[in-house]
Amino acid sequence: MKRLLTYIVALVAVAITSASCDGVNKALKTNDPQYAYEQALKFYGEEKWRQASDLFTACRHVYVGSPREDSLSFYNAHCKFKDRNWDEASTMLDEFRRKFGRSPFIEDAEGMYALCYFYMSPAPQRDQSVTTEAIIAITEFLSRYPESEKCDQFKEMLDILTERLMEKSYLNAYTYFKIGRYKSAIVAFKNSLKHYPDSHRKEDIMYYTTVAAYRLASNSIESKQVDRYLSTLDYYYSFISEYPESKRCKELENIAGRCRDFIDKNRDTE
Repeated sequence: MKRLLTYIVALVAVAITSASCDGVNKALKTNDPQYAYEQALKFYGEEKWRQASDLFTACRHVYVGSPREDSLSFYNAHCKFKDRNWDEASTMLDEFRRKFGRSPFIEDAEGMYALCYFYMSPAPQRDQSVTTEAIIAITEFLSRYPESEKCDQFKEMLDILTERLMEKSYLNAYTYFKIGRYKSAIVAFKNSLKHYPDSHRKEDIMYYTTVAAYRLASNSIESKQVDRYLSTLDYYYSFISEYPESKRCKELENIAGRCRDFIDKNRDTE
């Protein structure tokens, strides 16, 4: 019975798709742009985004320069957006906002444009160029439409995107640490904290900076070791000042003790 029901549902879906395609083909074969536009609006109202987009695209050239051009362009871009085709939608919406700055659809278009980039923003492990674009688009929208009902939602999205950049910055620095490039790791961790002082990774950053500094000092030539152990102590004191109750304090205290022993021993021999 369950298989039969699944089969019937599949047949219905195929029939609906076929009927929609027939409707698109029929509209296209008439060579009547007005009829194609009306059918596109019909599909649009029925939320059949791909079929509507096919027809909007087919008759678009007829309405270039006419009062209908901006609405047709907006509806078509909206179809791509609703169909989750973020890349194509963002391109069409960018074109729309540059060409139809006075359109009654402009606020919605710029809002969707920002949303496209938000949805395209990848996980922190990947390149974050799109995330930066999303932040720019959302910030521009908030600046232009401070009374928009989308503002609260967009501010939350900004926080999410900023978290991704924070995490990416941390991961880049941690990669240097993991492969033993401690000098580069220290610079990257410090830059990460400079750019994102409120990072949720702040404790991790300060911890790994201290450990990296100690390992760098341990592997350095003798003439540089005292100065680098002193730097390690500076990072250690900064950490325990910020996180006196951290579970990592004991480990770092042991590192600090070894740094002091080395410094005292070398001062004695000077």
